[in-house]
Amino acid sequence: MEQIYDESSGCNGCSHKGFNLGSHQKLNTFDWLSDLPETHQETDYVEVQFKNTRKAYFINSAKIPLEKGDIVAVESSPGHDIGEVTLIGRLVLLQMNKQNINPEKYGIKKIYRKAKEADIEKQKEAKAKEQETMIKARQITEDMKLDMKIGDVEFQGDGGKAIFYYIADDRVDFRQLIKVFAETFRVRIEMKQIGARQEAGRIGGIGPCGRELCCSSWKTNFNSVSTAAARHQDISMNMQKITGPCGKIKCCIRYELDAYVDALKDFPSKEITLETTDHTYYHFKTDAFKPSISYSTAQNYGENVITISPDRAKEIIALNKRGIKPDSLDAAQEEKQKDAYSSAIEEDSLTRFDKQKRPKRRKRPSGKKRNPKNE
Repeated sequence: MEQIYDESSGCNGCSHKGFNLGSHQKLNTFDWLSDLPETHQETDYVEVQFKNTRKAYFINSAKIPLEKGDIVAVESSPGHDIGEVTLIGRLVLLQMNKQNINPEKYGIKKIYRKAKEADIEKQKEAKAKEQETMIKARQITEDMKLDMKIGDVEFQGDGGKAIFYYIADDRVDFRQLIKVFAETFRVRIEMKQIGARQEAGRIGGIGPCGRELCCSSWKTNFNSVSTAAARHQDISMNMQKITGPCGKIKCCIRYELDAYVDALKDFPSKEITLETTDHTYYHFKTDAFKPSISYSTAQNYGENVITISPDRAKEIIALNKRGIKPDSLDAAQEEKQKDAYSSAIEEDSLTRFDKQKRPKRRKRPSGKKRNPKNE
């Protein structure tokens, strides 16, 4: 039988062989059990990846010998699809459990066979139409004045169905749109709504940090991120800096939020002002892990900024509640002021100009000579 695709070896767990369905495989799962071949036979479930971040799980009921990187033809509705095996063995069960997928309720479809050359050629032809189809679909939705955006189009491997991924803020009645799409593109139409973060994950890209976007490399669960998460961490509220390519607040702002919330439990409220004999101090900045708090005499900008510990801030708040105003926020500075005050009092003493009495030397009795040995 003629070999229809080449093999390229790589490191264990991340080797990639066979026909590449895309320029870069997103949401790659590292197979840390690849050195234990016996684990590959523990289950017939297989993880298969299609275009971009779309993955699904299938059962290898025919016991076809499969490895990571193999291209397979799988059951679809209708027809069949072409995808790449990304995980086999025990890790598939762990991934399914992680995503709360119950095989009995999920409706696991079958793997038909390893993809033939004809299957791959047909899949390539269908893939070549995706960009043109997406542009035309956007024009149709604009002509129909529908408040939605077609973010991506994915053709099934056999070319019989197309999935249109769209973004919409509100509910959209696209029943008429499906009829127009079916007449225009002559395929079975499936509409799938995604969010802005999911769209960024499907497209991919590089984040401001210089690394590949989290949503396209490993992140699958997208929780909402509010500006409060940035405020807790004292991150600048410059929206150009805290928003990602998707136009939403960066997912990574939420990663360390729990650590900051836990660290800030022992800090006084930012709304409390500190009173001294000379000034009223307003909260300016918090360093959760130093830990320290900076206060300013100006309410909206930094002026006469003093940095103190949270314990010192609590001490001053307790003094203020008792009606006592310290001379300074900084305890060390206040101690210096007290020492300087004590020194000034001593300098103003009435006896400061009096001559100190010097002790008188004892006179030697007359007639005795000095003995150097006794000295």
